[in-house]
Amino acid sequence: MFGQPEFVYNPEPRCPVVLLLDNSTSMSGAPIEELNKGLFKFKEEVERDTLASQRVELSIVSFGPVEHVQDFVTINSYVPKALEPKGSTPMGAAIEYGLDLIRDRKEMYRNNGIQHFTPWMILITDGAPTDSWENASERVMRAEANKELTFFSVGVCNANMDTLKRMSLRPPAMLNGLNFEKFFKWVSDPLKQVSCSRPNSNEMLKLDPIDAWGTIGV
Repeated sequence: MFGQPEFVYNPEPRCPVVLLLDNSTSMSGAPIEELNKGLFKFKEEVERDTLASQRVELSIVSFGPVEHVQDFVTINSYVPKALEPKGSTPMGAAIEYGLDLIRDRKEMYRNNGIQHFTPWMILITDGAPTDSWENASERVMRAEANKELTFFSVGVCNANMDTLKRMSLRPPAMLNGLNFEKFFKWVSDPLKQVSCSRPNSNEMLKLDPIDAWGTIGV
């Protein structure tokens, strides 16, 4: 038997999703608690769709400091683990780490004959970068322009929205309060939609209004 066992036993095309989650000390208390609840909601919602549960692959990078807390697994194999607040906000390093994860995962797909959909990256933060982020932004925008990445950034509480606006081509959104569960419900729907399409079909992503959980470009 050849190839990685995960692909041998599940040869479905993959939609890789990287969550970049701010767990700096400023997220202490209710913010980190609600974020952790949101991760359970994300698993629950995507898992409702049998095909998406086999095709959506999740990897999680926390930053405060940068840690790879979850390697790529399909949603049906994902077991949420509570994040704990610590450290500062090395957002630039986290983004670059996430982009490298996606690059390496795509190479693994190619080596194992697995088709894939456009990767997703979702950044959630309540602050401003404490490191250099300009190169990370350039990499994100270049990938977006080449249709190699779907990038979302979400600000929480006192997030520096002016900086987030410079992170990518898609404008950031500000979360209403701590509605992480509603956000993850919202983001799970297009992922299920993508999973039912054909890889490389270039179908337009249909997103519902975000009124239930946030405001665009505040």
